[in-house]
Amino acid sequence: MIKQFIDKLLRKAPGGSAARARKPNFGKRQDVPHSVHGIDPALVDKRAVDVVRTLQEAGFEAYVVGGAVRDLLLGLRPKDFDVATSATPEQVKALFRRAFIIGRRFRIVHVVYGRGREHEVIEVSTFRAYMDNAAAEQVAGNEKTSKSELAGMTHAVDSTGRVLRDNVWGPQNEDATRRDFTVNAMYYDPQTQIVVDYHGGIKDAKKRTLRMIGDAATRYREDPVRIIRAVRFAAKLAPLGFSLDPKTGAPLVASQALLADVPQSRLFDEMLKLLQTGHAIATIEQLRKLGLATGIYPLLDLVVQRADEPFVKAALMDTDRRVAEGKPVAPSFLLASVLWDDVRTGWNRRIEQRQHVFPALQDAIDEVFDKRIGDVSGRGKLAADMREIWVMQPRFEKRTGSAPYGLVDQPRFRAGFDFMRLRADVGEIDEALAEWWQEFSTTDDLRRQDLIDQVRDEQKSRTRKAAPGAEAAPRPARLRARAPAQDLSLIHI
Repeated sequence: MIKQFIDKLLRKAPGGSAARARKPNFGKRQDVPHSVHGIDPALVDKRAVDVVRTLQEAGFEAYVVGGAVRDLLLGLRPKDFDVATSATPEQVKALFRRAFIIGRRFRIVHVVYGRGREHEVIEVSTFRAYMDNAAAEQVAGNEKTSKSELAGMTHAVDSTGRVLRDNVWGPQNEDATRRDFTVNAMYYDPQTQIVVDYHGGIKDAKKRTLRMIGDAATRYREDPVRIIRAVRFAAKLAPLGFSLDPKTGAPLVASQALLADVPQSRLFDEMLKLLQTGHAIATIEQLRKLGLATGIYPLLDLVVQRADEPFVKAALMDTDRRVAEGKPVAPSFLLASVLWDDVRTGWNRRIEQRQHVFPALQDAIDEVFDKRIGDVSGRGKLAADMREIWVMQPRFEKRTGSAPYGLVDQPRFRAGFDFMRLRADVGEIDEALAEWWQEFSTTDDLRRQDLIDQVRDEQKSRTRKAAPGAEAAPRPARLRARAPAQDLSLIHI
């Protein structure tokens, strides 16, 4: 009954798959010259130009593709450059000294320039064919089809139209049709400065419209993750004046049930993309606006639910700021912030039951992992980093003896400190504690000892005040003569 209702909402053709119900429109190729599109060649990464030129000189078609072309049309300098080509992954790899084939469901090549932190990756993909079951059966029946191609075409889509295999090569016009939005389906040749456009992407870019290629409901069935991508791009492009085309947005809520067939690990990864691409706050707004505030992924539901709470909102804003500044962000920090209320509640409950502080915290963390995250993250580095951030929090209260030195030397100290800093910003802990650790972590050993002595004296003073009639001991001369504390700003690494 529910399936019939969903199929009706999505206008699925009776007695057959939605993929067969509509013949794909591969569009009409338009070669748009520089005089019309106005892309500034200086905004194009030289390494992407080198990849395109190398492929073309080897006799293959090659273009800068996707979001980079969209950004170039808008006069922006893209952060990442992708290249699409008629060459197969093996042929691409053979042309470059440092090239690596990655992926199984979607095989691509990473061409690497430079080393260390300065390295740059140009992602190269082969033109994909548009495959529904009818097309797969037709091509698979061709005597000229190789065994490797046949393996890639078997079960290209399932009975509902969902794409199962992506390693079926085809012409450029079919590759364009397989892409999601018109503004992401344009090809730019930096050699001739021609933009190849099959689906009116340039027109939509000028109109600031985010429009799905083809029938939106069918495209969501082909790959339900496109529902999440629609939200992500709507949030990312909203500051530039883009809005979701009504026909693209209309099937979103009805299509949401399709996400139940997507592996949880993939949904987890897509959730992180939503929250870590620099538009987390805008993404929350879009989810609410589009009626998708719940139901995509349980942990994402919780993020949306808590997004207006001071601590979580501060973490989301901090993530957006760091991305805008080109600084790295870690999913462990953001998720630790979202789940901190659960950890703190369970921790306090156990302490009230007279459990020791640190075992109580560890048990509370285990409970949160079981309830909120499960095994999706593999409980690997992500979970270890989250745990370390949380376990550090009570250690910040210990500021005497050798404890501060040991804490500062921890590899994840900066993440734990930034977490504690956010807690101070929202009034959860004393601002003076954060300021003390800020100075201790950035000053020399002599000043560090002064800071520890100061805490020790304050503790002794409080003890004496608690004992009536006790006289205050004189403060050490070194503390009386020390220079005023430096005014240091928060440092992120």
